[in-house]
Amino acid sequence: MGEDRPLTVRRLGSVDYQATWSAMRAFTAARNGATADEIWLCQHAPVFTQGLAGKPEHLLHDIGIPVVSTDRGGQITYHGPGQLVAYLLLDLGRRQLTVKRLVDRIEQAVIDLLADYGVAAQRRAGAPGVYVGAAKIAALGLKIKNGCSYHGLALNVAMDLAPFAAINPCGYRGLAVTQLSELCGETDAESVGDRLVAHLQGLL
Repeated sequence: MGEDRPLTVRRLGSVDYQATWSAMRAFTAARNGATADEIWLCQHAPVFTQGLAGKPEHLLHDIGIPVVSTDRGGQITYHGPGQLVAYLLLDLGRRQLTVKRLVDRIEQAVIDLLADYGVAAQRRAGAPGVYVGAAKIAALGLKIKNGCSYHGLALNVAMDLAPFAAINPCGYRGLAVTQLSELCGETDAESVGDRLVAHLQGLL
C-alpha cells in the first residue's frame, strides 16, 4: 500500500519526551503537500504522559516520575527505557486514511510484528492498543491536526514495568501489562523497531 508513498524513518535513540513532542508539533505545523511522511523511533526516560481527556485520578501514586499533560488522545500511560516508541507523522489524505483506518492499521502492524515472534495478540473493542490475553503490550494515542497525524504507539519490549502499578494504564483500573521479553525473550528494542517499520510500511 505504501510502495508509492515512501516513509522517512528516523532513529532518534534515547530522547527527551517534551523536546520530541515539541519537534513533532513544529514538523506538523511546517509541513506542506510536498513534505514526506516520517516515522520516528525512540525511547524516553521515565515519564507519565496524560492525554487530552486524561483524568488526574488515574495517577494513583506519586512515585517521583514526572507527569506531562500532552495533546494526544487517550488517558495516562508510562514511557521508559526498554519501551519502543514509534511516532507517525503522516498526511492522512495523501494515504487515503481515516483516523479509524489509521488506528486499525497501526494495531495490525503490531499484531503482525508479534506474530513474527510467535506471540498471538489481538485488539480489544473500545480500548485502542494491542493485547496479549488480558494484558496490554502496546498503547496507542494520536493527534490529528490539519489532516496530519503525530504521536503514535508505545510497545513494551524489555523495560521495568513497575511504574505501571502507579497508574490506571490508559484509564483502566487494574489493567495488566506485559512485554516482549517476558513473552518470547526478545530484548533488543532496535531490532524490534526495524521489524515494526517493515510492517507499518506494508500497511500504510
